[in-house]
Amino acid sequence: MRVEICVESVGGVRVAEGAGADRVELCSGLSDGGLTPSAALIEDAVGRTVKTQVHVLIRPRSGDFQYSADEVSVMVRDIRAARLAGADGVVVGAIDAAGALDPVCAAFVDAAEHMDITFHRAIDVSASSRHALDQAISFGFTRVLTSGRQRSVLDGAPVIKDLVLHAGGAIEVMACGGVRPSNAVQAIEATGVSDLHAAVRTPVPGAANSAALFAGVGVPQGFDHFDTDPAEVAALCEIVHGRSH
Repeated sequence: MRVEICVESVGGVRVAEGAGADRVELCSGLSDGGLTPSAALIEDAVGRTVKTQVHVLIRPRSGDFQYSADEVSVMVRDIRAARLAGADGVVVGAIDAAGALDPVCAAFVDAAEHMDITFHRAIDVSASSRHALDQAISFGFTRVLTSGRQRSVLDGAPVIKDLVLHAGGAIEVMACGGVRPSNAVQAIEATGVSDLHAAVRTPVPGAANSAALFAGVGVPQGFDHFDTDPAEVAALCEIVHGRSH
């Protein structure tokens, strides 16, 4: 069993490494669903990890996954930059107007070269998760990340389990969607996955005079921004890895 923690700071990388997470999905802008992180953050994450792999989210903007030629060009260059910075993998995806994987995914896989490449939750808004999974296999993706077309991993568990069976080991299926220590075992048993992905965050206080104007989206009143929750990450890794022994 493997655990991937979604982080957007150097502190989050430290927490994941310290807890023994197998991977981090490194991004910025988690309140917008995650965006491509800066080059310096990628370099810092790679430099601070020993056992935890660094997988970089490649997403140039919030919103849908239909990208212009200019956006695709930026994404390909960001993949190359992540590879040159020493990242272990990238997380990326694109959907065409018909709801299938966009042919530009081939350029993403080519740019990744030897790195792992995860097709992210764009699969959950594709026309057919099964067809998208088959396409991801044909393009050469390492894995897909899915909540089974639902917000919650438990609500989407039947679809996730179907994808695991349909994949037959040809590609990894990683489950996400509100994964926490309290539901991790149930999620594993309901889906049959070997990989769980979680964005486990906690609100952080900030300077009193800045919170009113610049607090992050969705942050509770009296707090400033979110960051990775050390206790929840440690508990999740202990529970999941404990099932592997």
